[in-house]
Amino acid sequence: MFRSLNIAATGMSAQETQLEGISNNIANSNTIGYKKQRVDFQDLLYQQVRAPGAPTSATTMAPTGLQLGSGVRVVGTSRLFIQGTLAQTNNQLDVAIEGNGFFVAQQPDGTLAYTRAGALQTDGQGRLVTPEGMPIEPPITIPQNSTAVSISATGAVTAQISGQQTPVEVGQITLANFVNPAGLRSMGHNLFVATVASGEPQVGLPGEEGRGTLLQGSTEQSNVNIVDEMIGLISAQRAYEINSKVVTTADQMLQAATQMR
Repeated sequence: MFRSLNIAATGMSAQETQLEGISNNIANSNTIGYKKQRVDFQDLLYQQVRAPGAPTSATTMAPTGLQLGSGVRVVGTSRLFIQGTLAQTNNQLDVAIEGNGFFVAQQPDGTLAYTRAGALQTDGQGRLVTPEGMPIEPPITIPQNSTAVSISATGAVTAQISGQQTPVEVGQITLANFVNPAGLRSMGHNLFVATVASGEPQVGLPGEEGRGTLLQGSTEQSNVNIVDEMIGLISAQRAYEINSKVVTTADQMLQAATQMR
């Protein structure tokens, strides 16, 4: 009887984590470049009372075993790097990635971070930076007397200088690919950092070696589907209620057992 109480408790705890993942997805449904999280579950160890195939007599064996489970646990939260919807903004510094890859940004401590959010801006020095002010790598500086900026599908950045007829190339945007993007560590602020699980970044030009291309004047929206999240929310709520019902039922059975004379 106590086993069922413990099993139900693990189920309730797992559904709490599921609810946290869903709520984070819903909260970030309008975050540029956000990739939805999925909570992954795994069953716990089993008590093997009788192994499958165990002999039941001199000439027969059990076709099935007797294995008693001990519940569930959360094994991880994985990111689903599915392409989000591209929204046209007509802002010349907004850039969306069509396909695989991440923009590379330099953090204040000098280490590199990676992001899908292409809402770029310029700082006081004219450098292309993220909304947090982190310069993209390699550094690109837009001349102060520029009247327009153009970013090609392959990442070439050109600026139209006032008084000149021919645009001037001022830099090249590169993208980073990973063998296992799901292994990246989330840092918040739309940033990821590489880990042993993700593999080393493979940096190169957009459109080459499996990297996506760039689309100027657009941003990639979150890939969260609100309808799917609402269905998951209802499912998590029902699963939590059923697990709590198991606790109540087990308690009533224990009460009945202790009242027996």
